[in-house]
Amino acid sequence: MPSYLAAFVRAGLAAALLSAGLSASAQAADKVLTVYTYESFISEWGPGPKVKEAFEKTCDCSVNFVGVADGVALLTRLKLEGQSSKADVVLGLDTNLVEEAKQTGMFDTAAIDTSKVKVPGGFSDDVFVPYDYGHFAVIYDTQAIKTPPKSLKELVEGDPNQKIVIQDPRTSTPGLGLLLWVKSVYGDKAPEAWAKLKGRVLTVTPGWSEAYGLFTKGEAPMVLSYTTSPAYHMVAENTDRYQAADFSEGHYIQIEVAGILKNAPDKDLARQFLAFMLEPGFQDTIPTNNWMMPVAATSEPLPDAFGKLVQPKTTFLMSPAEVAANRQGWIDEWLKAMTLN
Repeated sequence: MPSYLAAFVRAGLAAALLSAGLSASAQAADKVLTVYTYESFISEWGPGPKVKEAFEKTCDCSVNFVGVADGVALLTRLKLEGQSSKADVVLGLDTNLVEEAKQTGMFDTAAIDTSKVKVPGGFSDDVFVPYDYGHFAVIYDTQAIKTPPKSLKELVEGDPNQKIVIQDPRTSTPGLGLLLWVKSVYGDKAPEAWAKLKGRVLTVTPGWSEAYGLFTKGEAPMVLSYTTSPAYHMVAENTDRYQAADFSEGHYIQIEVAGILKNAPDKDLARQFLAFMLEPGFQDTIPTNNWMMPVAATSEPLPDAFGKLVQPKTTFLMSPAEVAANRQGWIDEWLKAMTLN
């Protein structure tokens, strides 16, 4: 072969390889991970923007967050979409919903090492990976209430003029958490407890954001939230005005999880994201953006405010199977009790 021809061939081959490399790089950059989650996670003050930035640096992809009001609404949307759902990852269900989520047949095995995970009471599952946790609590305004309830019983039977905003268990994971908290303490007497508490409920909101917004606007002196909520006000607003009531019976825990859909367009990328959730790049965003407790190591110690929070002496958590078997019946009890005249 003439030297000039060989050079021409080599140049052509090099160009082809370069073109192929650029094409492959472009394809990698074009990879999109679609994550369904709840709206507060992806708000400008939530962890979503930081998580997106940190993961995109490692994955050569782009993250597309799709938000709904709350965790229960998230499961409802998945059921409506069925196998046509475009999600790769669903982030924002909790342990009270995982069994029902599995029963949809839409989730795949996670295949993620969760040995780094540490939550009160422990949690292990082959489908869902935890990313944070928090105990539910009644948050009160110290300028409006000088003597907060010291137990669920005192909340139920207290002054009806001191109102509380709660969330709907049909659409909200905190609302469902309160439902299970009351059931854990009162058992078969839960309907009577709800009937008594009804007089203290200012309103029932679809999700956490609406409820907490009403509380901070002064519409009610109490709201259902988390023991970690006061940390936000101490760190971000430099005030200890809002505090969590420490209930003698104990507090119900929420462990939030994420999972991969069987029809995920890119399962390898989805599993990469689940593994990333347990790394500092994700866990660092949880305490001061989601205002929950991390489930794995962070790169820095928690802010001092977290050492001032209520530390529940007893943790309530029903098994996912028990919740799945009884959730609708207990919601029906709640609806009946809350609508009695």
